Amino acid sequence: MEAQMQASETRSSAQGEPILSVRAVQKTYKLGRVKVPVLHGIDLDVHQGEWVTILGASGSGKSTLLHLLGGLDCPDKNSKSPASVKYQDRELTRLSKRALDRYRADDVGFVFQFYHLLPELSVLQNVTIGGMIKYGRFGYRSHRKEVVDRASSLLDRFGLSHRLKHRPAELSGGERQRVAIARALINEPSLLLADEPTGNLDVKTGASILDVIIELRRDAGLTLVMVTHDERIAEKSDRVIRLVDGRVHEA
Repeated sequence: MEAQMQASETRSSAQGEPILSVRAVQKTYKLGRVKVPVLHGIDLDVHQGEWVTILGASGSGKSTLLHLLGGLDCPDKNSKSPASVKYQDRELTRLSKRALDRYRADDVGFVFQFYHLLPELSVLQNVTIGGMIKYGRFGYRSHRKEVVDRASSLLDRFGLSHRLKHRPAELSGGERQRVAIARALINEPSLLLADEPTGNLDVKTGASILDVIIELRRDAGLTLVMVTHDERIAEKSDRVIRLVDGRVHEA
């Protein structure tokens, strides 16, 4: 444990202040009357441009931690050791709902295992919807052209320029995930959170999706936090952490 703390301190001093900092984070869910503790005092730093992979057994809290980093959920309140989830100079646990919405729209891109595309919208519409959320109903009108142009450019880069008017049901799994990644990047976030982005794909398609993420991360200088169960993917990242019994263990 002491060696892990020294390694963390050395990395922090070399890379400067972390872009993400988590301290004393606990999370418990309720299933009826039963309390199910998931996270038990998580401490974690992630630096600008770093790719951190989170490994752990099913139910270890990987997705829960990712949701906390993205402001999709909040940690338990603890008067003895107040939880902190900080992005740059913003303490997420203290932000208003509106400020959290802004954080998710401007700074964070989400990629999920099951795509979460809207079936009634076309490929292009599924990507541009991120811009609509960012600018709002009325503000989007003046930004529509730039959002559509960026969406078209991203989809072209992913080899989907011939699919712009298709709906998700007409796409393969790999194509749907490419659309989901384009949607995550439409607002040019600095942080990409990916929850098992290749977990629902065959090995070949998953490898091509991972190549896309790696290339985009390099080109845009993205900070990437990825949840996966695949050790081969983890080996490609800058740093691997494991969640064991709701606590962080550096690999």
